[in-house]
Amino acid sequence: MNFNFLSPVTDAVLAHNELLSMQALGRKLKIHSSQNGIPDLEGVSIAIVGVLENRNDVNYIGEEFQLNEIRKSFYALFPGSWNTTIADLGDINRGESVEDTYFALKTTVSILIQKKIIPVILGGSQDLTYAIYRAYDNLMPMVNIVNVDSRFDLGDSAKPIKNNSFIGKVILDEPYNLFNYATIGYQTYFNSQEEIDLMERLYFEAYRLGEISNDITLAEPAMRDANLVSIDLGSVKASEVSLKQRLSPNGLDGKEICAISRYAGISNKVSAFGIFEYKPSYDDEVTAMLVAQMLWYFIEGVNCRIKDDNFLDDINHQKFTTLADTEQLVFYKSTKTGRWWVEIPFLSNVNNKLKKHTLLPCTHKDYIDACNGKIPARWYKAYQKNSL
Repeated sequence: MNFNFLSPVTDAVLAHNELLSMQALGRKLKIHSSQNGIPDLEGVSIAIVGVLENRNDVNYIGEEFQLNEIRKSFYALFPGSWNTTIADLGDINRGESVEDTYFALKTTVSILIQKKIIPVILGGSQDLTYAIYRAYDNLMPMVNIVNVDSRFDLGDSAKPIKNNSFIGKVILDEPYNLFNYATIGYQTYFNSQEEIDLMERLYFEAYRLGEISNDITLAEPAMRDANLVSIDLGSVKASEVSLKQRLSPNGLDGKEICAISRYAGISNKVSAFGIFEYKPSYDDEVTAMLVAQMLWYFIEGVNCRIKDDNFLDDINHQKFTTLADTEQLVFYKSTKTGRWWVEIPFLSNVNNKLKKHTLLPCTHKDYIDACNGKIPARWYKAYQKNSL
């Protein structure tokens, strides 16, 4: 198994781990150490991988960073009532070039997903999401990405990839595997009108910070449909993080970003999860602890996964048909979890790559709206995308 890109967790973190309670998370992980090498991945469900790459940050001025404080904070937490085995595989160091780092990350993620292990990536700049997306090239025909971010990161795709333009590369670079892109927590004043218009034209989803803060459950259906979830720590408001991490007085608070991480974990589809734009500083404890708690909630979510999306068996769901505008909409409600889906009518002349996207996660409110004659926005966008 080719994991020779990975360097072990540092001795300083391991020494700190030895002092923790036997019940702490750090004592229950399978850890890649210089002494014992890469652990056996038999039975592992989740693998943490650090990536020490930030050279494509638009503000990069030569600084390096490490993830030791995040690991110390995470190891010191206590696990929930979990039945998953977690490994910490250490870090991918920066390569000769950024492309070398991308290749190492893409290869590592691809191997883990094929082994049915969820890679949890802790990273520098968010352009690393592009390399994770490319890991799916030979694994599945279409990929859904959710980006928790104050910006869309579409950028100018004609220019070299940066952490504020990587989604432009995802959309335009072959092979074209992106089916849906959703941004959660965007702030309008950080995005040009051209980018906002482009999101509309491509029928991508965008949830403003205000919408999410008013109703955090809006994030759940988007997460339920996601394969890859990427979180930019810049989406968190300044009061929640340490000095170097402060980007905006407005943003998601600690509770909201942890709830979103849990939604990502609960989703049966999410097979890769990443937290990016970590910038250590001397007063680092609070950001490191926030990232550790986000990891905890993601893992908690994974442990709460319930297979409720098999609609072949009538016992597991209720079916509701309603008329909204001139469209007949068919909704399904899982009797196990109470989660809702809506059917997208299948267009016979459409690319069959989209066959598996005929059922779209939605909310109970979407059903209520449809009963009142209002077509749900998620349904409309998916329908339009299938018609293109």
